[in-house]
Amino acid sequence: MLRLLLPLAALAALLRAAFCVQNVPERSFGIDYESNTFVKDGKPFRYISGSIHYSRVPSYYWKDRLLKMKMAGLDAIQTYVPWNYHESRMGTYDFFGGKDLEYFLQLANDTGLLVILRAGPYICAEWDMGGLPAWLLEKKSIVLRSSDSDYLKAVERWMGVLLPKMRPYLYQNGGPIIMVQVENEYGSYFACDYDYLRFLLKLFRLHLGDEVVLFTTDGASQFHLKCGALQGLYATVDFAPGGNVTAAFLAQRSSEPKGPLVNSEFYTGWLDHWGHRHSVVPAETIAKTLNEILARGANVNLYMFIGGTNFAYWNGANMPYMPQPTSYDYDAPLSEAGDLTEKYFTLRKVIGMYKELPEGLIPPTTPKFAYGKVRLQKAGTVLEVLDGLSRSGPVRSTYPLTFVELKQYFGYVLYRTTLPKNCVEPTPLSSTLNGVHDRAYVSVNGVPQGILEREKSLKINITGQAGANLDILVENMGRVNFGRYNNDFKGLVSNLTLAEDILVGWEIYPLDIDGAVNYDIIYPLHNQETSAVKALSYEVPTFYTGTLLIPGGIPDLPQDTYVNFPGWTKGQIWINGFNLGRYWPARGPQLTLYVPRNVLVASVPNNITVLELECSPCSTQACDIEFVDEPNINATLLHETEKPPLFVREMWTKHL
Repeated sequence: MLRLLLPLAALAALLRAAFCVQNVPERSFGIDYESNTFVKDGKPFRYISGSIHYSRVPSYYWKDRLLKMKMAGLDAIQTYVPWNYHESRMGTYDFFGGKDLEYFLQLANDTGLLVILRAGPYICAEWDMGGLPAWLLEKKSIVLRSSDSDYLKAVERWMGVLLPKMRPYLYQNGGPIIMVQVENEYGSYFACDYDYLRFLLKLFRLHLGDEVVLFTTDGASQFHLKCGALQGLYATVDFAPGGNVTAAFLAQRSSEPKGPLVNSEFYTGWLDHWGHRHSVVPAETIAKTLNEILARGANVNLYMFIGGTNFAYWNGANMPYMPQPTSYDYDAPLSEAGDLTEKYFTLRKVIGMYKELPEGLIPPTTPKFAYGKVRLQKAGTVLEVLDGLSRSGPVRSTYPLTFVELKQYFGYVLYRTTLPKNCVEPTPLSSTLNGVHDRAYVSVNGVPQGILEREKSLKINITGQAGANLDILVENMGRVNFGRYNNDFKGLVSNLTLAEDILVGWEIYPLDIDGAVNYDIIYPLHNQETSAVKALSYEVPTFYTGTLLIPGGIPDLPQDTYVNFPGWTKGQIWINGFNLGRYWPARGPQLTLYVPRNVLVASVPNNITVLELECSPCSTQACDIEFVDEPNINATLLHETEKPPLFVREMWTKHL
């Protein structure tokens, strides 16, 4: 009898478990085409979402930014996955620390936010090369974003790593991801390769299954949707405030006669470029159009809800060549530093007209602290510390090699040759084929000669004796992220000529400046009165170092801050080995760089390294940088004659 009771007890337990499963609603997310709506857990659902890029926000602040987005009334967040952020070198994958995408998704889930994942492989995003890794260009003839076999192999390998990581986070599997975007704005690309889109569709289905909603995003016109939409991928559109909402959604209806209306990129601001004014879009304009979108029952994603920062070298560029600055503030509802703005509360009020806002306190703006001035000391020119920056020494080549050929994908490379003849009189050094990508700092035997710049300055005059070292430090200022020219090779991509002679016999030094900073190879010169030092001008690219002491006796320090560069021209800055990004106050509009508190420490001095590429103030005024408590990313530029249009890419269309 005992033997009989045990199986019966086990059977009863199984029946109870089965009963419980039947009474727990299955998690599901899909499209009801007949009702023109999304369906979540069997009920009609409309989402209001906002964009945040985990790659542009320190992981220390992910939770703070997500909670602020939740308290604004958002149902979901939208985020890009930059392939090159996780696989900067072929076959080496990095999902740790600030690149821990799974931790970010879990935080979103814990905050009660759904996720719309924009998985690429191409993302645009004003991000270097639109998120595509530069090593793809090792095959010079590769056709990116197409059925090129080498490109597809690389995409297949990458998605075989990324998408299996994402599958447990799909909504039906208990995670927050309700939708996954395939590619991005493909209708704006010249290739129009439907086989490529079909390949991606099959690949995504293989790794993610048949239940997840896969979608595309394109401009709100039949022209863009013609090559961007594909059967099996739900077509959505993007459009700006102030336009005709009805016409925009009619464009979507040309590809999707039924189903939910979706604006996947409703712009809350706009992108910036060095040398142009910071883009500002009035909150009232956005609120008016947002109200029109929501009144139609449409779904919307506010791009951006927080822009963040292009730390290190991650900014992109547009054509004709215009790189974007370090700040990606975007005039978004949350500022670059996550501050609450008037726009945040204006849009929150509109959202509150259509759904119940969450109860509770909105996390406050994080405090900022003005630590004041820090005196820097000269630590040597790039030429003086060259051995420490290029530990493996030079690569020798008859003609210049590109960054990719050197497997140096970011930063700086020094090209050196010797003058083949005496240049007693000023002699033209030319990049006749616009082959300097992107900016070159030229010196002869350590004496500065001038700057060559892509599409702006293709010829300078130099002087020097035959046999003198001609040194050309080339800066990669960010790869093109939009249009046909995102196969953007860097370095000296064509020959330089001196008068009529092609320069040959190059020694090329890939520079690991980030490694040198982290390993303390760059340090102040203790004897700055030597003749060797005095002979070299501060006008050549030079390192400066200093320390910031966090004051004691003040609670809750360190706090966020901004670093200002009075009298400095253009360069790069590191704090405690962390690459904050580029500064360029001489061109603007950004004058200050955001310094998140997690970069700073209170217990020991904070080490600061500055690479000034053109001209420091140190020979004429105080050799200081200053930490302030307010940003300035909207400096007025005297040389600018007109304000560039917002939301307009027509100036780039010939480069599509």
